[in-house]
Amino acid sequence: MLASHRRDKILELLQEDGSAKVLDLAKLFKVTEVTIRQDLEKLDKDGLIVREHGGAYLKNIKDQVQTFSLAHQEHLDKKELIAAKCVSFIESGDTIILDSGSTTTEIAKKLKGMKSLTIITNALNIALMLGAEPGIEVIVTGGEFKPPTLSLTGQKAADFFKGLHVQKLFLATAGISLKAGLTYPSISDLVVKKAMIDAAETTYLVADSTKMGKASLASLGALSLIDYIITDAGIEEKHKQVFSDNEIELIIAS
Repeated sequence: MLASHRRDKILELLQEDGSAKVLDLAKLFKVTEVTIRQDLEKLDKDGLIVREHGGAYLKNIKDQVQTFSLAHQEHLDKKELIAAKCVSFIESGDTIILDSGSTTTEIAKKLKGMKSLTIITNALNIALMLGAEPGIEVIVTGGEFKPPTLSLTGQKAADFFKGLHVQKLFLATAGISLKAGLTYPSISDLVVKKAMIDAAETTYLVADSTKMGKASLASLGALSLIDYIITDAGIEEKHKQVFSDNEIELIIAS
């Protein structure tokens, strides 16, 4: 892996987890601790992160948590369209899982006022958004807190889903590729996403078209894990063909 590519992946991981240790990064990228320290020094000089003894953390992370704002706010117009389409598949009486993320947050906004819904989520911002709605019961997983995504992750979060059965899961992703499948910046998320999929009768992947053809650091597995993908009209024909080849129904939000 080229140094510039590795630094991009390190930054992506920090934007997901909030912080990381040199030792863990060295093991993850299979390079020396000296190399990782050089990477962190470069990212620090670029004003993207803050180095500390033994690791680094994302710049402005405290402000972000205190204002309860998500890190990834790009392409909100596409995400709002996707969210509106998702809501059309949600019915009164449903028990659904809402994954953490900016697109699923847009779904949560559009659920306000609905009745007889049970929402299970690992996203604290979604829980606070819907927790006071009289027609919605909100259940939150346990787990380790990730500041940039305001979410809970790790094995404890995954264990929460054991033995559960829900009608629908609205799953987020960082990148979708033919070779790597569904990908995420953080390895700790993989067990949680898999547990969500196992608990759901139907899995809807929600991803705007900019995520197509991109691979993040960690792979969850093949595209066959999902039943539907809901995206926007910007999706290219070659990516439509990928979903068709994998017998995944494509739903375009417009």
